[in-house]
Amino acid sequence: MAVHRQGSRRSDRRAASRLRGVGVAIALSLAALASAGCSRRPPNGTPDGAVRELIARLRQLHGDPADAKAAFELLSRRARDNLATRAQRYSAATGKAIAPEAMITPSRFLLRFEPQRYVAQIAGAHALVDVAGLLPGERAQVPCVYEDAGWRVDLALPPLPPEQKRPGSDL
Repeated sequence: MAVHRQGSRRSDRRAASRLRGVGVAIALSLAALASAGCSRRPPNGTPDGAVRELIARLRQLHGDPADAKAAFELLSRRARDNLATRAQRYSAATGKAIAPEAMITPSRFLLRFEPQRYVAQIAGAHALVDVAGLLPGERAQVPCVYEDAGWRVDLALPPLPPEQKRPGSDL
Protein backbone atom coordinates (compact mmCIF):
# COMPACT_ATOMS: atom_id res chain seq x y z
CA MET A 1 0.00 0.00 0.00
CA ALA A 2 2.91 2.34 0.63
CA VAL A 3 4.13 1.78 -2.93
CA HIS A 4 0.75 2.69 -4.29
CA ARG A 5 0.74 5.96 -2.36
CA GLN A 6 4.21 6.91 -3.66
CA GLY A 7 3.18 6.14 -7.22
CA SER A 8 -0.01 8.06 -6.68
CA ARG A 9 1.93 11.04 -5.32
CA ARG A 10 4.26 11.01 -8.32
CA SER A 11 1.37 10.92 -10.76
CA ASP A 12 -0.34 13.70 -8.77
CA ARG A 13 2.84 15.81 -9.02
CA ARG A 14 3.11 15.10 -12.74
CA ALA A 15 -0.51 16.01 -13.28
CA ALA A 16 -0.09 19.21 -11.24
CA SER A 17 3.07 20.05 -13.21
CA ARG A 18 1.21 19.52 -16.50
CA LEU A 19 -1.67 21.70 -15.29
CA ARG A 20 0.78 24.43 -14.33
CA GLY A 21 2.36 24.16 -17.77
CA VAL A 22 -1.03 24.39 -19.45
CA GLY A 23 -1.94 27.33 -17.19
CA VAL A 24 1.26 29.14 -18.10
CA ALA A 25 0.66 28.48 -21.80
CA ILE A 26 -2.89 29.85 -21.54
CA ALA A 27 -1.70 32.91 -19.62
CA LEU A 28 1.02 33.61 -22.21
CA SER A 29 -1.49 33.20 -25.05
CA LEU A 30 -3.91 35.61 -23.40
CA ALA A 31 -1.11 38.12 -22.80
CA ALA A 32 -0.05 37.87 -26.45
CA LEU A 33 -3.61 38.40 -27.65
CA ALA A 34 -4.09 41.36 -25.30
CA SER A 35 -0.87 43.03 -26.41
CA ALA A 36 -1.68 42.42 -30.08
CA GLY A 37 -5.00 44.15 -29.58
CA CYS A 38 -3.29 47.11 -27.91
CA SER A 39 -0.62 47.54 -30.56
CA ARG A 40 -2.84 49.36 -33.04
CA ARG A 41 -0.96 51.65 -35.40
CA PRO A 42 -1.16 55.34 -34.40
CA PRO A 43 -3.26 57.59 -36.67
CA ASN A 44 -0.12 59.20 -38.11
CA GLY A 45 1.55 55.84 -38.74
CA THR A 46 0.80 56.30 -42.45
CA PRO A 47 0.45 59.47 -44.55
CA ASP A 48 -3.18 58.72 -45.43
CA GLY A 49 -3.88 58.01 -41.76
CA ALA A 50 -2.44 61.42 -40.80
CA VAL A 51 -4.64 63.20 -43.38
CA ARG A 52 -7.72 61.25 -42.32
CA GLU A 53 -7.06 62.00 -38.64
CA LEU A 54 -6.41 65.70 -39.28
CA ILE A 55 -9.74 65.99 -41.09
CA ALA A 56 -11.49 64.20 -38.22
CA ARG A 57 -9.85 66.45 -35.62
CA LEU A 58 -10.64 69.63 -37.58
CA ARG A 59 -14.28 68.55 -37.78
CA GLN A 60 -14.34 68.31 -33.96
CA LEU A 61 -12.85 71.77 -33.62
CA HIS A 62 -15.42 74.09 -32.06
CA GLY A 63 -13.27 76.52 -30.09
CA ASP A 64 -11.90 74.01 -27.57
CA PRO A 65 -8.13 74.60 -27.10
CA ALA A 66 -7.52 70.87 -26.52
CA ASP A 67 -9.09 70.02 -29.89
CA ALA A 68 -7.00 72.72 -31.58
CA LYS A 69 -3.84 71.34 -29.96
CA ALA A 70 -4.70 67.80 -31.14
CA ALA A 71 -5.06 69.05 -34.73
CA PHE A 72 -1.92 71.22 -34.44
CA GLU A 73 0.17 68.16 -33.46
CA LEU A 74 -0.60 66.50 -36.80
CA LEU A 75 0.89 69.40 -38.78
CA SER A 76 4.42 69.48 -40.15
CA ARG A 77 7.12 71.50 -38.41
CA ARG A 78 6.98 74.06 -41.24
CA ALA A 79 3.21 74.55 -40.84
CA ARG A 80 3.50 74.71 -37.02
CA ASP A 81 6.31 77.29 -37.30
CA ASN A 82 4.19 79.38 -39.67
CA LEU A 83 1.27 79.33 -37.23
CA ALA A 84 3.61 80.12 -34.31
CA THR A 85 4.92 83.19 -36.15
CA ARG A 86 1.36 84.29 -36.89
CA ALA A 87 0.48 83.87 -33.21
CA GLN A 88 3.53 85.93 -32.16
CA ARG A 89 2.58 88.73 -34.54
CA TYR A 90 -1.01 88.69 -33.36
CA SER A 91 0.12 88.78 -29.72
CA ALA A 92 2.51 91.67 -30.41
CA ALA A 93 -0.13 93.67 -32.26
CA THR A 94 -2.95 93.14 -29.77
CA GLY A 95 -1.12 92.71 -26.50
CA LYS A 96 -3.07 89.51 -25.96
CA ALA A 97 -1.06 86.27 -25.86
CA ILE A 98 -2.38 83.55 -28.13
CA ALA A 99 -1.15 79.97 -28.54
CA PRO A 100 -0.08 78.88 -32.04
CA GLU A 101 -2.78 76.19 -32.16
CA ALA A 102 -5.42 78.88 -31.54
CA MET A 103 -4.61 80.19 -35.01
CA ILE A 104 -6.55 77.16 -36.34
CA THR A 105 -10.07 78.55 -36.35
CA PRO A 106 -13.20 76.47 -36.93
CA SER A 107 -14.67 79.11 -39.23
CA ARG A 108 -11.69 78.76 -41.61
CA PHE A 109 -12.08 75.00 -42.03
CA LEU A 110 -14.51 73.95 -44.72
CA LEU A 111 -14.42 70.72 -46.68
CA ARG A 112 -14.89 71.18 -50.42
CA PHE A 113 -16.18 67.61 -50.62
CA GLU A 114 -16.74 64.54 -48.45
CA PRO A 115 -13.59 62.36 -48.62
CA GLN A 116 -14.28 58.77 -49.62
CA ARG A 117 -10.84 57.40 -50.50
CA TYR A 118 -7.27 58.18 -49.43
CA VAL A 119 -4.31 56.88 -51.44
CA ALA A 120 -0.72 57.72 -50.49
CA GLN A 121 2.30 57.83 -52.77
CA ILE A 122 5.42 57.73 -50.61
CA ALA A 123 8.89 58.84 -51.73
CA GLY A 124 11.32 58.65 -48.81
CA ALA A 125 10.30 61.06 -46.07
CA HIS A 126 7.70 62.77 -48.27
CA ALA A 127 4.30 61.64 -49.42
CA LEU A 128 1.41 62.92 -51.46
CA VAL A 129 -2.04 61.73 -50.38
CA ASP A 130 -4.68 61.73 -53.08
CA VAL A 131 -8.07 62.33 -51.46
CA ALA A 132 -11.09 61.55 -53.60
CA GLY A 133 -14.79 62.17 -53.13
CA LEU A 134 -17.80 60.63 -54.82
CA LEU A 135 -17.80 62.80 -57.94
CA PRO A 136 -14.98 62.83 -60.53
CA GLY A 137 -14.03 66.48 -59.83
CA GLU A 138 -13.81 65.93 -56.09
CA ARG A 139 -10.06 65.50 -55.65
CA ALA A 140 -7.32 67.00 -53.56
CA GLN A 141 -3.66 66.22 -53.13
CA VAL A 142 -2.32 66.69 -49.62
CA PRO A 143 1.46 66.77 -49.02
CA CYS A 144 2.85 64.99 -45.96
CA VAL A 145 6.28 64.66 -44.42
CA TYR A 146 7.72 62.07 -42.05
CA GLU A 147 9.18 63.79 -39.00
CA ASP A 148 9.24 63.27 -35.24
CA ALA A 149 8.58 59.52 -35.66
CA GLY A 150 5.31 59.99 -37.54
CA TRP A 151 3.66 61.38 -40.64
CA ARG A 152 2.60 65.03 -40.50
CA VAL A 153 0.39 66.98 -42.88
CA ASP A 154 2.45 69.68 -44.57
CA LEU A 155 -0.23 72.33 -45.08
CA ALA A 156 0.69 74.99 -47.59
CA LEU A 157 -0.03 78.14 -45.63
CA PRO A 158 0.48 81.49 -47.34
CA PRO A 159 3.86 83.01 -46.54
CA LEU A 160 3.85 85.82 -44.05
CA PRO A 161 4.56 89.30 -45.40
CA PRO A 162 7.55 91.12 -43.94
CA GLU A 163 6.85 92.93 -40.71
CA GLN A 164 6.05 96.57 -41.22
CA LYS A 165 7.48 99.17 -38.89
CA ARG A 166 6.45 102.72 -38.32
CA PRO A 167 8.77 105.27 -39.84
CA GLY A 168 11.09 106.68 -37.21
CA SER A 169 10.61 103.81 -34.75
CA ASP A 170 13.56 101.72 -33.63
CA LEU A 171 11.40 98.66 -32.98
